[in-house]
Amino acid sequence: MQIQLDFAAVLVQWPFLLRGVLWTLGLTAVSMAVGMVVGIACAWARSSGPAPLRVVVGAYVELIRNTPFIVQLFFIFFGLPSLGVKLGPEVASVIAMVLNLGAYATEIIRAGIENTPRGQIEAAQSLALNRMQVFTRVVLPPSLKRVWPAMVSQIIIVMLGSAVCGQISTEELSYSANVIQAQNFRTFEAYIVATGIYLLLSIAVRHLLHWAGPRFIFGR
Repeated sequence: MQIQLDFAAVLVQWPFLLRGVLWTLGLTAVSMAVGMVVGIACAWARSSGPAPLRVVVGAYVELIRNTPFIVQLFFIFFGLPSLGVKLGPEVASVIAMVLNLGAYATEIIRAGIENTPRGQIEAAQSLALNRMQVFTRVVLPPSLKRVWPAMVSQIIIVMLGSAVCGQISTEELSYSANVIQAQNFRTFEAYIVATGIYLLLSIAVRHLLHWAGPRFIFGR
């Protein structure tokens, strides 16, 4: 049996593929920005917050880290309407990605925080800095620097996980590939192209974040 590949039938749909790429990058950018904030806040809560808050945050982290992302996404998109909360596919995707990244970021950042030398904190306190100043100026920047490679890897994982969001009609890259193969029946070629694009996106985003982190996020 001879197989004839026709990638041109897929690549001719490049505007639709580009739209999917832009949606994937947009979802990733928003979830990274908000998820990092959630992760920092929850990491502080787990390491220095009051006991009731530590319990609540710990439950959130364990719930998200021990359930599949697709179940979380379906719960938000299909489950919440039964409670009267109806969300569009894009909003539901962003919320699911933020919650997912936030839970993993919490533990990654907390690991960096707990490795902060005690003497460094005491030195900051001796300069009459309050608790929030000590955390934001002394503890957090070097902690982010220590865990940034792990954080970048987790962001890439969340970006690749956004492919699941096509199941609720979010028009990201996997959704575009699925629509294209449904139109021209070039399933193999469509998903080979999508795979190649995801690979390039992962490499590009990883290099961008490794370059941007020391310059804009936690300082040189």
